[in-house]
Amino acid sequence: MQIFDLAIAYKWKYDKEFVDLIEQNFQKAGFRTFVITKFNVNEVINSIKGRRINFRLYLDRASDEDPAFLPVAKLLTRKKCYIINPHNKTEKSVDKVLMHKKLVKKNFRLPKTFLLPSFELRKNILLDDKHLTELGIPFIIKPSLMSGGGEGVIKNAVSLNQIIEERRKNHLEKYLIQEKIYPGKIQGRRAWFRVIWAFDQVIPTWWDDHTHIYHRVSKNEVVKYNLLPLYRITKRLARITQLDYFSTEIALTKDHNFVLIDYVNDQCDMRLKSNHSDGVPDEVVNEFIERMKQKILSL
Repeated sequence: MQIFDLAIAYKWKYDKEFVDLIEQNFQKAGFRTFVITKFNVNEVINSIKGRRINFRLYLDRASDEDPAFLPVAKLLTRKKCYIINPHNKTEKSVDKVLMHKKLVKKNFRLPKTFLLPSFELRKNILLDDKHLTELGIPFIIKPSLMSGGGEGVIKNAVSLNQIIEERRKNHLEKYLIQEKIYPGKIQGRRAWFRVIWAFDQVIPTWWDDHTHIYHRVSKNEVVKYNLLPLYRITKRLARITQLDYFSTEIALTKDHNFVLIDYVNDQCDMRLKSNHSDGVPDEVVNEFIERMKQKILSL
């Protein structure tokens, strides 16, 4: 049987540069890596079943997009392979309605929110214009599940009709109707942050929610602008989700309140800033890879 230290499954074409960088880093350190794509996934499944191949660690960046990859993790779980972000944990963590309820109980600071069941479950909504006035106009309409990368999110909603239309259009989807949070500014930057949790380490970045441009938050900036709550909030999220990695969005308001905006994204966009203007800073991606390498060493 061939045993590799790390297997990576991916489907998104822009993940290739990330996967290539992982392989370069891991192989330089003496680890054996294996890449699973749509071209060899069935062959890999058969090889695992036939005990011809196995992996110590598995990074799955494909099965959320293509169910053809789902059997890989199921088979590897029985083979004692360490699954990064196993499906049973991610399923609970990425459901925004479910997470909102958990976070309210844990006293996280969140936007004012009304939770709506799916149109399939209940046709009418118990909301009126008075509720929307409480939230403020405009407000946010956010689907519970299908909102990766902001997809499906309406950021400047103004009426009940928009809520009704979205629920009918996606009749199986639950919704969060939320207050729109306006960040303060620090040295001319919008105080909006995307924080990455990477194998027990917090990596904060400035992330402009309008331009989607990243910058690494420096240690000096953490001290100078009192940004330590970014670490505390992210660590608390990690304890609740038990995920190996995820990203979260946190806004700092003008009155210095840290508000958790987008709770948990399990598939972080890892396009490199050196190749994409709105990509993740290269040093952050490399730090993520280094943390994953340390995970293998700890097993």
